[in-house]
This record gives sequence, structure tokens and C-alpha cells, in this order.
Amino acid sequence: MLTVLLLVAVLATLAAVVLDDIRFGLRRAANAEAVGQARWYALGAETLAAGQIGRLIGGQERLTLDGGWADRPFSFPVENGLIQGRLTDGGSCFNLNSVVQGVGEVLSRREAGVAQFIALMSALGVAPREAEMLAAALTDWIDSDGVRESGGAEDEAYLAGSPAYRTGGTLLAEVSELRAVRGFTPAIYARLRPLVCALPTSDLSPINVNTLAPEKAVLITMVTEGEVSPELAQRVIAARPVGGWSVTDFWTQPALAEHIPGDPNQLKATTRFFTLQTEVTYLDAEVVASGLFEVAPSGQVRLVARRWTYDE
Repeated sequence: MLTVLLLVAVLATLAAVVLDDIRFGLRRAANAEAVGQARWYALGAETLAAGQIGRLIGGQERLTLDGGWADRPFSFPVENGLIQGRLTDGGSCFNLNSVVQGVGEVLSRREAGVAQFIALMSALGVAPREAEMLAAALTDWIDSDGVRESGGAEDEAYLAGSPAYRTGGTLLAEVSELRAVRGFTPAIYARLRPLVCALPTSDLSPINVNTLAPEKAVLITMVTEGEVSPELAQRVIAARPVGGWSVTDFWTQPALAEHIPGDPNQLKATTRFFTLQTEVTYLDAEVVASGLFEVAPSGQVRLVARRWTYDE
């Protein structure tokens, strides 16, 4: 009798363990299915955003903030969930990759990009010599040669550290890569982050003066390499007319007429890059995604980058 009772107890325990495994397995499968469906909804939001960008551009010569499209959250209820998105101008920033120029894997220092980066950091209160060294370090990180810039750092400097690593030798894919570049302390990174981006091109930052927010007016200081003060730039942006400017109209304003940079057409009246932040809730699953869209000269809109996380 004792043996029978012992066997019954053991079998009951085994049955409970097996049932728990089955229950957890079903739960994991349901969670995986929910996450997968949420990701499909996020991809659907990208399709909707691409269509919205196409309508915003629509062959027009100017893109302004009319209609309140920029940074305005939109929501789409779905069965058992909700899709939320936020579309913004993705070019209102300094393109970190513009400190170099070249094609493919052959990248070298671009003087105009470096000068603009130094001007931006100086406008943010970074000492001139430190700004020059940070610009050199960033250039060395991206360029394809092994020659150290004055004040910069190439592979040998990083290999001597712990842990040891090498420079990227190619365009930045994420702004967060700055954390690995010599000299970019957490304080410097936090100061720069709201104003910089890593676009998938080494072109100088294509900034739309008709969507530039007043808090980012310092980017005008950057483009003019310090000729226009942040305070003046902010006053100019705050006085933006209804319907926006053409590039020529922007530079012929009395406040700016004496400060036209070498390449006035770096500033634009329309937008080339857009960013999309997406949040999806479906059943118990939550998915976030961020995407970068580019508008080709033909007007075609294409997704050039996606990450399954927030754009920090």
C-alpha cells in the first residue's frame, strides 16, 4: 500500500510538472504570436507614413509646418490593440557623417563639414580647442585612412585601451556610436544629441528652413560657421512667414544678407529625410520601432533605416 501511495504521489508530481511546462509553452507561443502580429502592425504604420510623406511633398517646392503634421501623434485602433506614430523632419540636425566626403569605402576629411561641426560645438559652449579635437577624433573614426588628424585618434589609440577596439572606418549608422569615439564624454554627448543625426550619406546637412524649430535655430549658426549668432538665428526662425521661404528669400533677409555662407543651397525649402516613431500594443505585447525615410529627387519615398527600439 505504501508503495502504491508513493507511486501515485510521484506520478501526480510529474503530471503537475508536465502540465506546467505545457502551460508555459502555450504562453510563450501566444506571446511570440502577439509580438509577431504587433511587428506586422508596425510595418503597416511605415507604409501609411510613406504615403503621408508622399502627400506632404506632392511635387511642391516648399514643405512647411502647415497642417500641424510634424511631431503630432496619430493613432489607429486595431482589434485587441492600438498603433501610435509620430512623424518628424529627419533632416533638422547636423549630419555627423558630413565631416567626411567620398564614394563607397574611400572616405576623407571634408573641411566644410568639420568647420560646421566645430561651429556647432562652439555655439553650444564647447571650448574651441576641445571642439577641434572632437572634430578630428570623429573624422578619424569615420575616414578610411590610418593617418591621425591633429588632435584625433586612429586605431592605435583605441587598441591600447581596455577593452581594445578599432575605429569604424565607415559612415556612422547610429548617433550612439559617438559614445565609442575618443573625447565624447557623457556630458558632451548629452549636449550634442538633440542636434545631431547620422544620415546614410556624407552630404552636408540638408536643413529645411521652413520646418526648423526655434529651439534648433543654432543649426543656422552651424551652417554659417558662427557668422550668425544663435540669438539672431532664433529671432529669424521665430519670424518665419506664413507659407515659408524660398532659399533665396531666406538669405536676402536684412539680418542675414551679410552672412551668406559659401554654399547657401545647403539650406532647403523642402525636406529630404523624415523620421517615424511607432508604438504598437496588441494583447499583452508592446513593440516600438523607429524608421528613417528618404525622398528621392523623383519624389519616390523609401525606407532607408529601421530599428526595433526607440531612436534615443
